Amino acid sequence: MATLASSSAPTALAGKRWLFVVTILTGSFLLFLVQPMLARMALPRLGGAPAVWNSAMLVYQALLLAGYAYAHRIAALRRRTQAAIHVGLFALAMLWLPVGLAGFQPPSDGSTALWVPWLLLASIGPLFFMVSAQAPLMQRWYALSGQEGEPYALYAASNFGSFAGLLAYPLLVEPFLTLNSQSFLWSLLYGALLLLVAACGWALVQATPLDRPERERSEAEETPAPSLRDKLRWVLLAAIPSGLMLSTTTHLTTDLVAMPLIWAIPLGLYLLSFTVAFATRRAPTRIITLLTPSILLICGALAFMTPGNAVLVQLGSSLVMLFAVAVALHGEMYRTRPAPEHLTGFYLMMSVGGALGGLFCALIAPLVFDWTWEHPILILAAAALIPQQRLFSIGEEEVFGEAGMRRVAIAIGLLALAVALYIALKVDLEMGPLRIILLGIILALGALVIGQRIGYVMVVAALLFANGGYYNAALSWSDLRTRSYFGVYSVNAAQGGRLRWLSHGTTMHGMQLTDQPTRPISYYGMTSGVGQAMTQAPSLYGRNASIGVVGLGTGTLSCYKRPGQNWQFFEIDPTVISLSRNGGYFSYIDRCAPDVPIRLGDARLTIAKAPPGSIDILAIDAFSSDAIPVHLLTREAFDAYARALSKDGMLLIHISNRYIDLEPVLEKEAAARGWAIAKRWDYIGPELEGDGLRTSQWVAISPSKAKLAELTGPLKTGDPRSFATPAWSPVEGREDFTRWTDDFASVLPLMHLWR
Repeated sequence: MATLASSSAPTALAGKRWLFVVTILTGSFLLFLVQPMLARMALPRLGGAPAVWNSAMLVYQALLLAGYAYAHRIAALRRRTQAAIHVGLFALAMLWLPVGLAGFQPPSDGSTALWVPWLLLASIGPLFFMVSAQAPLMQRWYALSGQEGEPYALYAASNFGSFAGLLAYPLLVEPFLTLNSQSFLWSLLYGALLLLVAACGWALVQATPLDRPERERSEAEETPAPSLRDKLRWVLLAAIPSGLMLSTTTHLTTDLVAMPLIWAIPLGLYLLSFTVAFATRRAPTRIITLLTPSILLICGALAFMTPGNAVLVQLGSSLVMLFAVAVALHGEMYRTRPAPEHLTGFYLMMSVGGALGGLFCALIAPLVFDWTWEHPILILAAAALIPQQRLFSIGEEEVFGEAGMRRVAIAIGLLALAVALYIALKVDLEMGPLRIILLGIILALGALVIGQRIGYVMVVAALLFANGGYYNAALSWSDLRTRSYFGVYSVNAAQGGRLRWLSHGTTMHGMQLTDQPTRPISYYGMTSGVGQAMTQAPSLYGRNASIGVVGLGTGTLSCYKRPGQNWQFFEIDPTVISLSRNGGYFSYIDRCAPDVPIRLGDARLTIAKAPPGSIDILAIDAFSSDAIPVHLLTREAFDAYARALSKDGMLLIHISNRYIDLEPVLEKEAAARGWAIAKRWDYIGPELEGDGLRTSQWVAISPSKAKLAELTGPLKTGDPRSFATPAWSPVEGREDFTRWTDDFASVLPLMHLWR
């Protein structure tokens, strides 16, 4: 590939490679430090939905595209003009400091899909736009300086800085700094970046005469501009990894919790793939690219979240697949890169692809699909695009010829699809021996067709179909699944339709027995913490007790309502209301409390509007898949609860989940307020699970120790799981744990992913 002529190198920039490297690293570090920080700021207003991060990524990719287009445009101007415009706009963007959210509130009707991007754009648009232009523009200036080495290697350094910023946030910034301190730190670093950009601009101006147009090459030396086909190829190669990163993020955050640490993992691997793919040393990229078809076969087979699979195995395999595919496709982009004078156009096409991938996953897919179908679609697209080499050969090419080998590969693909159909229709969904053997046969067929693209895509499709694809398609065809901005909801049934339950992601969020439709079950049975509180509500607060429930779910708790009581539900998602009311799939509300009002909107905002002292019992049962959104457990959230509670009112908080220990959060909050606290671990053995009951953990908190004692009786010490009968017990705290606030809340110390 052609490089700039050394004879035309401006001597004033010689030896200043470090200046460009430091500027690019600083800009990229800031760019990806602010992404999780701003999304973390947004959670108290947006309910903690996993889609918040995808919306944020869509805005970031759109701004990145705008920044790259801006860099591409001004790169054609005189050097003095470039420097003056860029430094001037960079300084003008400081009007948006300190970095933070715009002040307007979300719409009350729950229509947040378009509102969220607008909030983020208004909050950080100019700042992000200017910083995003650093990588391509500084590389262009570097190329104009005549430094040794091609400028594309600096893109690897840029993505290393991005990866460092992204990793620093959940590990170093969020656990130790408040949001106000984070904002101040970012603003300070932005000022330092402005000085670095000004230094690069000054050096560039000094390096060349100011009265002639930019022209480093003669007409004879100019390389041909990239063709339209090249540009479209770069767009496609960039779009697939970008979309796959977001669809993988949806899987992670839906099953775990919407938090920067989880968001950062797929994005970090995505950025790291650029560092590997654009590095001068090509061996790692070649090795990963060679292995990617095999990785896609194995990991792609686990893409569907089905009940019989181990969730963490699926999530881990998704991350491995994302990294391998991203390295392979980004490596192909690097292999086909243009000469340096077309550098900014190359990055512009890359950013177009990234934005299209984000648009597909963040806006189009939630509107078009009732499940995360974008994930398998992107896996199939990756299978069609990744570079492939035959793993082994036994002389087939000589026997069949090129065209014949293509037909053989298609025949193998059809055989794989036939085996997949048999698995889907005849083999139990659980991962038993027969299923494993048949899936192994499909994998072996896949190994045979690596290098034959059509046959390979057919085998990948067969694996997806066999291992959960048919199950998920059946749910969609039967109209038992729906999707909203806040998640994917599935209605499932067992025992011949007698037992019906609602799932959000891979987590169950309420059950109903069709033959006992008013009996509270799942986590809300009579022996659960909330069941006992609701049953005793008349004796605790009188027959006219006022009760609020955050999180509607299937509406199970409504069947604890008694005549004279004043109930209300707080629900953020209109889709959940449609599932559980007015003839939806669950009839608790219609049967037990048809007139109970449901307040639509984020619970913190709606509870804050409730009359002071108007609620006697407030049950917090709002979940984003497996865990309560962080913003519902901060000091500010409890301030809203305390204001709405009567003087001896009570909070019941559901903390059952697989990955996060929330007891220290509640113990610290109760201790800070001087409130009484107790927990109930209600163990349900296998003999009772057939009736829909499930083990649950509830925590009760009240400003009145006497009132809490009326509910719990004497607390029992020791391991609650060893109690012969369910009993209330003390809540375990941690001295090293810091009270959560909107300004500071880190989930990292509370996670236990090994369970």
